[in-house]
Amino acid sequence: MYKYLFSPIKINNVEIKNRIAYPALGLMYSYDRKLNDRYYNFFEERAKGGAGIVTVGPVGVDFIGSGVVVLSLAEDEAIPAFKKLTDIIRKHDAKPWIQLFHAGAYSHPIVIDGKDPIAPSSIYSKYSKATPREMTTDDIGRVQEAFAKTALRAREAGFEGVEIIASGGYLLNQFLSPLKNRRTDKYGGSFENRLRFPDELIRLVRGRLGSDFPLTIRMAGNDFVPGSNTDIETPEIAKVYEKAGVDAINVTGGWHETRVPQLPMDLPRTAYAFLALNIKKVVSVPVMASNRIADPAGAEKIIRDGYADMVNLGRILIADPEWPKKAFEGRENEIRPCVACSQGCTDQVFSGQPVFCIGNPRSAFEGERKIVKTDSPKRVMVVGAGPAGLEAVITAAKAGHSVELYDKDSDIGGQLWIAGAPPHKQELLEFIRYYTAMLKKYDIPLFLNTNVDIELIKSKNPDHLFIAEGAEAVVPPIPGVDDSCVISAWDLLKEDRILGKEVAVIGGGAVGLETAMFIAAKGTLTPEVLHFLFAYEAETSDRLREIMFKGSSRVTVFEMLPKAGMDVGKSTKWVLFDNLKKYGVKIITNAKVVSINSGEVEYDNEGATEKKKFDNVILASGSRSVKHLSGEVEKLGIPFVLIGDCVQPGKIDSAIHGGFLAAINL
Repeated sequence: MYKYLFSPIKINNVEIKNRIAYPALGLMYSYDRKLNDRYYNFFEERAKGGAGIVTVGPVGVDFIGSGVVVLSLAEDEAIPAFKKLTDIIRKHDAKPWIQLFHAGAYSHPIVIDGKDPIAPSSIYSKYSKATPREMTTDDIGRVQEAFAKTALRAREAGFEGVEIIASGGYLLNQFLSPLKNRRTDKYGGSFENRLRFPDELIRLVRGRLGSDFPLTIRMAGNDFVPGSNTDIETPEIAKVYEKAGVDAINVTGGWHETRVPQLPMDLPRTAYAFLALNIKKVVSVPVMASNRIADPAGAEKIIRDGYADMVNLGRILIADPEWPKKAFEGRENEIRPCVACSQGCTDQVFSGQPVFCIGNPRSAFEGERKIVKTDSPKRVMVVGAGPAGLEAVITAAKAGHSVELYDKDSDIGGQLWIAGAPPHKQELLEFIRYYTAMLKKYDIPLFLNTNVDIELIKSKNPDHLFIAEGAEAVVPPIPGVDDSCVISAWDLLKEDRILGKEVAVIGGGAVGLETAMFIAAKGTLTPEVLHFLFAYEAETSDRLREIMFKGSSRVTVFEMLPKAGMDVGKSTKWVLFDNLKKYGVKIITNAKVVSINSGEVEYDNEGATEKKKFDNVILASGSRSVKHLSGEVEKLGIPFVLIGDCVQPGKIDSAIHGGFLAAINL
């Protein structure tokens, strides 16, 4: 199965067992630039899971380019620790690779002891919020030498391949870009001059490593920044890289500061494979594709259809390090999904915090959170088949307990059906696919359409009880909320309904804004229809751009706070707000709704009382815990634990991680 994905490939003289690479991703597991047990455990799981290449990185070549939060191999003293890691990776038949890193203007002064970052030119960086010092020719030589020396240390530490980062908007990108490189010497100005720094760097590293050691580069397929390099220029850059001596080219998307989404759910699966193909057409070395390659069929298609020779599975292998093994064995439905939420990974990195995964409670905790087979199996009853209950019942079954799962609804998933309803949020429904497969794998009795009460619990008399009753929508104390035009956001997202031309959403948190997107997208063009109209020039491009964002309802959001979306993740907030703007959603902040009367919403806005008529009013005013059973079950004397939103309404990671931890502590 997936014969192309699992066929071997050579990079230089190193044979890799399959076409899957785990790429370098910042993890933030130390703040002293050193490896530790958390790193060792993390990388061992990715190697055990079946990836052909496991890339460690980013790894700094000097302090000014990486600071305290990035691993470093800038000194010989670090070699033994990295040697230990390469031995761990190689033990599991994976090839250890390393990515050499320099952030340039993207270095935050706070992580480099308040020093000024260095860059090709002294241009303010929106990313680091700092103005770097322009590099002298001596600086350029020192940085190139730092890359070369670090590459030699990497070889001594047992790495079987070295990758240079020239993507993400980091130092090499900055030299290449006319936006960031305003130099007037031989390293700036013309296209050829801007290529001089990376060209020299690659040749220097190649010369030091010798011709038979794999040297690769990770490049931007398109900077996706107006005025910078596009996929018209990048093939010419790739040709220079190949001529300079790289053995493979790892193609990704744009800079961190781009306004084109690179990672979230909004980006369709495998959407940037075309960038890899664009490079593959002009070079003879292997090319890797990146970004949102989520499922084995998509990965296989990339290889089979000639987009690329290998695929990078970054956050995918954070979510499930056994993705390659499960795909190879035909167990695709058992792959724990990466839903591209960015909450545990990208949001954490942008906040300077350690990476984890909202959907995999063991990821980043491989050493501490182990499922151990019990010597004293218990009969466990789980009430509630939302994320918390599902994770608890699966984990308890893995540990050897006898489990049963109950839910009042006709299907598992709970609030996942609601969360996965808005546009581009359907990835969340992958959790339902996963948990359905796991219930089947462990042959767990499932009782749906069952309203659990004390009598049922008494009759079952379990040894242990997990209660995951979830939460319910809050109905705010606003006169008129019982009006026939008023609908709960939960009810709308779960059932969908016909709405009028003017729709109000009360509540501008994450649920309210996602609901607004759900409404605003109703009646717009589907991707298939848009493709058809564009291909046959049935409408002008300008007209298609206009109507693709105009649906059947106009939406207004009322938020009491000064800002909307306060609970939306850092790395995805701008995407959500950009989309809301495109779809014409109006957001009124500092607006307290005081009454609803036959669709007329009266609200106070910074001291002024205003009214507006709507066809429908949607309530998105938060949620509260449901605790019907918890008070009564205490009388039975059966040990029990509350998990999920019935403890306190939270995000999905609280539910999944809470369910897991409760189960391993049985």
